[in-house]
Formats: sequence, structure tokens, C-alpha cells
Amino acid sequence: MLFIDLERFKHINDSQGHEIDDQVLCVVGSRLDEQLRADDFVARLGGDEFAIVLTHPPASRAASRVVRKLLKALAEPFKLEHRRYAIGASIGISVYPDDGLDANTLLRQADLAMYQAKQRRSGFEYFSDELNTVAQQQLSLENGLRQALDHGELALAYQPKLDLASGRIVGLEVLARWLPRSGGMIEPSRFIPVAEETGLILPLGRWVARAACEQWIIWRNAGLNPPPVAINLSPRQFSDEHLIDDIDAILADTGMAAEYLQLEVTETAAMDNPQRTFDMLDALRQRGFHVYIDDFGTGHSNLAQLKLMPIDALKIDKSFIDDVLVDSDGAEIVHAIIRLSHALNMRVVAEGVETVEQVAFLKKQGCDEIQGYVVAKPLPPDRVAALFDQQFDF
Repeated sequence: MLFIDLERFKHINDSQGHEIDDQVLCVVGSRLDEQLRADDFVARLGGDEFAIVLTHPPASRAASRVVRKLLKALAEPFKLEHRRYAIGASIGISVYPDDGLDANTLLRQADLAMYQAKQRRSGFEYFSDELNTVAQQQLSLENGLRQALDHGELALAYQPKLDLASGRIVGLEVLARWLPRSGGMIEPSRFIPVAEETGLILPLGRWVARAACEQWIIWRNAGLNPPPVAINLSPRQFSDEHLIDDIDAILADTGMAAEYLQLEVTETAAMDNPQRTFDMLDALRQRGFHVYIDDFGTGHSNLAQLKLMPIDALKIDKSFIDDVLVDSDGAEIVHAIIRLSHALNMRVVAEGVETVEQVAFLKKQGCDEIQGYVVAKPLPPDRVAALFDQQFDF
């Protein structure tokens, strides 16, 4: 049993409408049929999901050859009404009788394997008993996160952005922390993916934005001089049609000005649907928000694409910063990003800076801002406020 979930299909639907949507599904169905035998069975489950039953499957692990053929066929770009489209897929595999004795069980197990493939970005995965345990853990996290949102178990932490020219804090990235009543802390790396997958990222994102704006006003009313705060927009948040209305409402309720709120969008999310991204970023900047592209270098865009976007700054991913002192190619890449970004009138922020040697390199290259443990780890509101007027000297 194969469970197939299409990638990028929703964005085609959002931008082009249901007529193109239906044509894309026809292309997908035809490509699946072309790779299968006459007695194999293909069914659309709904939305962008398909199931395939291989009626005479090869040896269980050899099914991966069939799946690779399917992935290759689905990834081939195609044209509809003079436009070029490209989709992909994540596929989960379950095997009779090892993983189940009936269709419903096999479908459920293949579904679990598909989510594992999607999370790992591996293309396909086989079901294993461990996935049942993972699914139970994720369900527990999902239920716990719902309660955390309702019962005030979430808190904010702030990681400063330092301007290298002035040595002053010029921004604060806002990070969510889950502090269960039972004690301890649940790491964002555990609950953010679950929130994104289940849709809880939308209420979580609204809570973070509102709480960050409220805290900024508290600082200002206390006579402090807080820098702008930056909130991260996940892919699902960025594609939410209510995003701008939600942010407008939060600013109206809290009295915070848009110029003090920075919005960080990952490179991958920004480039998934360039036309929609342009429209969204343009609308946000017209309202006075500053827009940052986060994790630059980890996606599939380039500066030629980004130059067309209404963007204020790029944040170079930590993976590039880690190598600048030991890898000459990595150092050249960072140098090129900084130089070309400045040519396009974008500021540059280096993420994950941990040593004074890295600071010296980035300063020499003309990097505008740095963020990382060399400045400060994420701090609660009272502790980060002590840094607002501090002068850093590197």
C-alpha cells in the first residue's frame, strides 16, 4: 500500500484556482497510471492525496524501486495553459501482511510513513512499529499544546540582534517557550513541527504576535527604549489569507506601531509561490512592517529572484556562518551574499554567531547585524531589557 501526498499542490490551487487544480490532478493520475501495471489500483483519497495498491508487489523492500519511479515521474515539470508547473510528492509504504491484515490498517500505516517522509524530506519511508510510538507522542504533544494555549503555559524569550557599526541592540527575535505546569520546558524543535502539521501554528502565531506587542508596550510605558521585535512566520502562517487582518487587529488592540514589528519569513516559504509572496510582502511593507528573509541559503532561491521582492534584509543561515573560518569556499559565499545584498539595498544579518573570531570576519566583510550566543542566548523579558542601552565592543 502506498500513500501519496503531493507537494506544492495547495499553492497552485491558491494562486490559479480550481480549474487548473483539476487539470493538475489529471496529469498526476496519468503519470501514476503510466508507471504501474494494469492490475495495480490507484485511487484519489481527496484533496492532494492518493493511494496505490500494488496487487503483485515485489519483495517488500524492493518496492522502493517502484516508488522511486513514481517520484521521478511526478517531479517532471509540465505545462498547462502556457504556464509551467512543478510538483513533488512524499510517499509512505506499508506491506501486507507485516504491517496489517486489512486495507484500513495498511492505509493508516502508510499514512504514518508518509508523514515521516514529509518531515524528513526523504521522498519516501516504510512503516515501522516505531512510527506508531511517534504518532502517539505527537498526539500527546498536540493535545498538550492545545491546553498550553488555553491555560497560559507559554512564554516568550528574546534573542538580540546587534548592529556591528554601533555596537547597540537594534532588534529582538521573539521565540516561543512551552513551560508545562508539571515543570521543565518542551523544546520548540519538538512542538513547532507538530503545531505546523496540525494547524495549531495559526493560534500559536497569533498568541506570539500579540504577547510580543503587549510586552513591547509594557517596556515603552516603563520608560525603556525597546528596539523593534521580530516574529517568525511559518509557511502555514505565511499562506494564511487572514494573516494581514490578524496582525492589523493586534496592532490596533495593543497600540503598537508597525515600524517596530519585524516579520521574518523563511526563504523556502517565500519562494514557494513567488507571485503570491510579492503581493503579500508588498502589502506588509506598505503598512510599515520591515520584512526579513530568514535562513537564507537553505532553500532553492537566489539573489536574482529575491531582488524582485520587497525585502528589507536577509538573514544568513547559521550553517554558512559555522564554516567561515575553516572553509574558504564558505567564506567566499558569505562575502558574496553580503556584497550582492548591499548592491540590492538589503541589510544582512548573520545568524548563529558564536565566537569573537566570527564577529571579526563578519565585521571585515561589512555585515550589518549579528545574532547568536556571542551576543546573548534567548532571554526572558526582564533580562533582555537590561541590554537595551548596553554598548557592545567586539
